[in-house]
Amino acid sequence: MHAFVDAFNFFFNHLSLMGDKIVAHLAVSFAAVGIALVIAVPLGVWLGHMHRFSFLAINVSNIGRALPSLAVISIGIAILGIGFLNVLVALVILAGPVMLTNAYVGVNEVDPDAVQAARAMGMKPRQVLWRVELPLALPLIFAGIRTATVFVVATATLATFAGGGGLGDIIANEATYGTAGVIAASLTITALAFLIDGALGLVQLAVTPRPLRALGRGARMDAMIPPNLEAGARR
Repeated sequence: MHAFVDAFNFFFNHLSLMGDKIVAHLAVSFAAVGIALVIAVPLGVWLGHMHRFSFLAINVSNIGRALPSLAVISIGIAILGIGFLNVLVALVILAGPVMLTNAYVGVNEVDPDAVQAARAMGMKPRQVLWRVELPLALPLIFAGIRTATVFVVATATLATFAGGGGLGDIIANEATYGTAGVIAASLTITALAFLIDGALGLVQLAVTPRPLRALGRGARMDAMIPPNLEAGARR
């Protein structure tokens, strides 16, 4: 209990330091999430709409989950050097597969009856995508963004090993900041992850169509590949 009291004292006695580290931590995290979002979500939506190349979504997700972020950062040092860019690439590789898989599954698994009804009404493929598939897939797509963001915020601690800054600088430097500093930074990262998860959970609930809220109550849907993914891809 004493250690936690010391950690809280450290936080409030070093507000300027903690503030700078939090800003740096969130900067690299949100930059990585933003880049991954721009690349992975449109690709996943397009693949899901086409109902093709399920192996791409599956394998990219599996590879992304299997790659240790610290190993990616270490390899990146030889190619990109030490700094923000190296960490950014590693975090994009972490976030992208989760978003890609959820976007693919969300669109690919839209009820075929709803799609057929839209086509019967004379909607063109682009209209079907924008007016039917995307609204129904939004909860799962946003769940992927939510999950990936929490992953990135937690993993951005490793940025310190490549000169990327952030709260990891304090955690990895106990000799300078002491045990109280390490615990304070760790608790701060935990709090950030919970706050961001909660905020994105509310947004996820807001983008979920009302009929779907009754089924899932906006609950979190992690990036899981359903057993019938392969079958759905061949429709």
